[in-house]
Amino acid sequence: MNRTTTQRARQRGITLVELMVALTVSLILLAGVLQIFQANRQSYRVQEGLSRMQENGRFAIEFLAHDIRMADFWGCANGIGKITNNLNSGAASGFIDFGTGGIDGTEGGGLNGSDSLVLRGGFGTGISLDPPFGPQASATLQAPGNDLQQGDIVLVSDCSAGDIFQVSNANPQNASGSIVHNTGSGTPGNSNVSNPGCPGSNAHCLSKVYGADATLFKAREITYSIQVGASGEPALFRTIASGTSSGTQELVDGIEELQVRYGEDSDGDGSANYYVNANNVNDMQDVVSIRLAVVARSYTDNLTGGTAQKYTIFGNSNTPGDNRLRQVYTATIGVRNRLP
Repeated sequence: MNRTTTQRARQRGITLVELMVALTVSLILLAGVLQIFQANRQSYRVQEGLSRMQENGRFAIEFLAHDIRMADFWGCANGIGKITNNLNSGAASGFIDFGTGGIDGTEGGGLNGSDSLVLRGGFGTGISLDPPFGPQASATLQAPGNDLQQGDIVLVSDCSAGDIFQVSNANPQNASGSIVHNTGSGTPGNSNVSNPGCPGSNAHCLSKVYGADATLFKAREITYSIQVGASGEPALFRTIASGTSSGTQELVDGIEELQVRYGEDSDGDGSANYYVNANNVNDMQDVVSIRLAVVARSYTDNLTGGTAQKYTIFGNSNTPGDNRLRQVYTATIGVRNRLP
């Protein structure tokens, strides 16, 4: 055998056994890489879900806390007992029952058994009144530089009394800032035949003549609830009732449940003696703080390793029927306008 034949014999290639061994080793290595990739992918999904839940829970609490702190504000009058509600209670829609006070709510009945929370009062920095003041209680109010629109519901108050009415003139932002409160205009409109400031059968005048010590605020009713959002996820919604400013807004999605407990001050010392649900409050006027619990959930399923994640809200244990992540966020917020 010559040298050329010997070299050709050595170049015949690898054997079938060698090929199978190489394939086996490659598959083992590939399986390891895939396992690491899958573990990292799942870890990323879990971390992303936790981050989004924390963000949504924090935003939800912040929105609720801000409005709770400002609830039951009636200007210098400082109490719903001094306020006359001149909105037309007989209107088909738009009437706001401010007479029941600045805090209300319902127990359960919402999406996923959620509560609703209702907050009422004036808001904003306030607008000062200019002369002329009167001479009759039914005269228009002069508030130059206002940002009001026809149909807005407003509160005017001094330290002795206050009135709530709906702006009836089309251009309250005129040069004099003239704000009219006639009947029969807008929804619900103004009508209060029992108002002590109205002589005879008039139903559009205020309870008194307001002077330079009075301030004008916008007034509204805010309702928080859980509804299905635009993405199909449960979400925290805020509904504002305030004449032309009324509307419903989706605030934070991924919020599955809202539970509310009311801190009632039963001895008048300015602090809550106990926290109860809406059905067990003796008098909403005695509520000085509100305890909230919101449940945020992840957008995607299959994040808990095949075992449903249990969570506890106000001492009640819950086991959902899926494998989403959930986190309960709680806060206790004082109603500033009811605190000493």
